[in-house]
Parts: sequence; structure tokens; C-alpha cells
Amino acid sequence: MSRYTITVTGTVAGQVRSDPDAVIGYDPPLQTYFLQAFPHDVTDDPALWLGTHGHAFERLEDLHDAAVAHGYGFMPLPADVAAKLIEDKAAMADRAPPQ
Repeated sequence: MSRYTITVTGTVAGQVRSDPDAVIGYDPPLQTYFLQAFPHDVTDDPALWLGTHGHAFERLEDLHDAAVAHGYGFMPLPADVAAKLIEDKAAMADRAPPQ
């Protein structure tokens, strides 16, 4: 699994905020990109957690669109991070899916 720190912005509890410690990555067993941002007020889970099931986001553009639909953004994604994410997915594409 790859994990890279990025900044996600969004409206949380009516206030525009940013999370400079958000995480974006690729999950090989689920074969999806994922995004985690903003600590949840009650649980240990992130308030924003996209990409929690198989094949949820096979393209970074799909993950971005889902984040925007939830009121969050992370674009422009740093070019080096975007390149690493695409490389991670390609490198893991040849792996056999878990049994």
C-alpha cells in the first residue's frame, strides 16, 4: 500500500479548513486509490475516507470527483505525488489478487 501526505481543503462544520496531514494512496488488495482527511470528532477514523471497497476509484480523476462531491478538494495534486501514485498502481497491477 502506498501512502503520501497531501493537503485537503473543505468545509467542515460550516468552516473552510485544510488538513495538511491528509493521506492519499493506492491499496493493492482493494485495487483502488484512497483518500483520508480530517480527524473525526468522535471516532479514530478520518472524517473523510474514500476508497474503502474494491475497485472504488481506479483513476485519480474519479477519486478527485468523489472528494469534490463531498465538499473537499486536493487539486492541484503535486506532480511528483501524482506520478508516484500512477507508478504504484502500475507496479502492483501484475500482483495476483488476494485469495
